[in-house]
Amino acid sequence: MDLSLHTRQAAQKEVNMTDLTAGAVQTVLHEGYGSAGVASTVGYVEDGDVRLVIDPGMVRSRSLILDPLTARGVAPDQVTDVVFSHHHPDHTLNAALFPNARFHDHWAIYRDDEWIWRDAEGYRLSPGIMLIRTPGHTFEDITTLVGTREGIVAFTHAWNDATSQGDRHAVDMDALRTARRRVVSVADIIVPGHGPAFIPGPETPL
Repeated sequence: MDLSLHTRQAAQKEVNMTDLTAGAVQTVLHEGYGSAGVASTVGYVEDGDVRLVIDPGMVRSRSLILDPLTARGVAPDQVTDVVFSHHHPDHTLNAALFPNARFHDHWAIYRDDEWIWRDAEGYRLSPGIMLIRTPGHTFEDITTLVGTREGIVAFTHAWNDATSQGDRHAVDMDALRTARRRVVSVADIIVPGHGPAFIPGPETPL
């Protein structure tokens, strides 16, 4: 996988990452962790007709994903879209909970027996939801940017949690540092892969 190719593609597209309508509503359905055990941080976003779940992966019980959705008045079959930040099982394991969703990764959209090729870089699920490429943890990592009234929220695995200096599973630490700088340049709130949301600042590891 040519990471430099992805960088060139991103530059060629000149994606405006701040050009997001500030009307989406986001929440964390489940706050992930890396020990003891492992669980994904699972996000949820509503923007117009889009009902999006991000990284429905490993959790102690599926009710930890479904109950917060039910509390919001959302049934699993009403979820329209699911985004995988990358394809590690701890972020994808419970995808089948959402039978009517379109599934998004770094290079395609999947639904039923359809496989629709598209680059994630700059792809919009709605006026307030955009995908960008942020490789490093894996070659295929993407970040979901969400425009809200509180600012731009980034759901990303560029950090495991707010204090992550490195990443022992990263395929390319230089690419990961580039991804972190890219996310920090635009995000007001960061939702990492295995921890609570945080506000980036001078102490945020890059």
